[in-house]
Amino acid sequence: MKKIIFAFSLIISISGSSQTIIKRDPSIDQMVKEVSADSLKSYINTLVSFGTRSTLSTTTDASKGIGAARDWAVSKFKQFGKNSGGRMNAFVDTVTLQADGKRIDKAINLGNAMGILKGTDPNDKRIYVISGHIDSRVTDVMNRTSDAPGANDDGSGTAAVIECARILSKSNFPATIIFVALSGEEQGLLGAKFMADKARSQNWQIEAVLNNDIMGSNNSNETLIINNTKVRIFSEGLPAWELEKKVASIRGMGLENDGYSRQLARYTKEVGERYVDNLEVMLIYRNDRFLRGGDHTMFIEKGFPAIRITEMNENFLHQHQDLRVENNMEYGDKPEFMDFEYLRKNTALNLAILSNLAKAPSMPQEVKIDVKGLGNSSSMNWKQPANGKTAGYYILIRETTSPVWQKKIYTTDTKITIPYSKDNYFFAVQSVNEAGNESLAVLPSAR
Repeated sequence: MKKIIFAFSLIISISGSSQTIIKRDPSIDQMVKEVSADSLKSYINTLVSFGTRSTLSTTTDASKGIGAARDWAVSKFKQFGKNSGGRMNAFVDTVTLQADGKRIDKAINLGNAMGILKGTDPNDKRIYVISGHIDSRVTDVMNRTSDAPGANDDGSGTAAVIECARILSKSNFPATIIFVALSGEEQGLLGAKFMADKARSQNWQIEAVLNNDIMGSNNSNETLIINNTKVRIFSEGLPAWELEKKVASIRGMGLENDGYSRQLARYTKEVGERYVDNLEVMLIYRNDRFLRGGDHTMFIEKGFPAIRITEMNENFLHQHQDLRVENNMEYGDKPEFMDFEYLRKNTALNLAILSNLAKAPSMPQEVKIDVKGLGNSSSMNWKQPANGKTAGYYILIRETTSPVWQKKIYTTDTKITIPYSKDNYFFAVQSVNEAGNESLAVLPSAR
């Protein structure tokens, strides 16, 4: 007889009289505990020491400018790669961009600092990406010489990338993880576009991009809110990639709120809150902040699931500002305006998601729901994932108005009939291994 266990949120009901909370994977729990606020602070202080990291700044000075900053980031990846048994390599991926009459006034050498931790399974082509942007700016985006500390925007995201590389490089994962400090964000998401274009043209199997941008300050100007217990996750609704090919199916099945990036956001909330104490993940149903943009957008436009992770309360006195004091108010993006314990938690969130995904089996294949007849039960079937050892599957259930999955049903079979009407609920299927690491969710198509 197949084994089925009903679960509500993170609570699995084993029997009518007992319950077991879904447990943290001990190896991931230990890695989360290794995330260090002191390490993050030291990375940011080093980034600030380069003066400006404007994408337009020098690439030949050994101690100042964007070139020195990206070389330093690669040196950290190489240092940590010594713990990887030869599986991690690092380099600056460069391209020459010509003046565009907008935010590039002359030809520049654009470079992304890359660290690639190869998966241990040669047949597993999955790639998971964590990114931040290494460039910084002052008020005038064309100013390439004035000091632009960029401690929080986006030293915080870059530091998170480097810290995750430090810890994850010591472990083995069947899938590949890419750590990247992108350049050119402030000039128009240029480094992200360069990488996303390459990934699409070379058919990289990127299944998730965690983009971190402005994630290390706990307070806002104007409203004066101070809170380091919440973080925002931005995700697109309707898919930017080939929407015209998908719109009929989306409308027919009511899936306006169930694109790949939104599934990644839900996954981030559930798994992140499982591993990081005193941190609430707030799902924001926009691709980015109101009429603003970030590097994840370039990946989304090429069809890759991507989200933006950013602090709950932004302080605009410390973003895109010349260093100055006016009316007893200090402007500028300096380390002293940051909360490194908050940055530690947000970095730990990234680490938990990356490690859980990279350890998990790949997603179940060909997930179908039976729509041939009317009824108040729903029948689904699927095929085993292409990679990884699978112990079973979670059937996810939520009401159509719920932002998150509300119930889980565990089965070791590849088909199931459940007493929930497809008219009233959304369903999805995840693969899960013996350690409890879940794949991303797959919504069923009609059969």
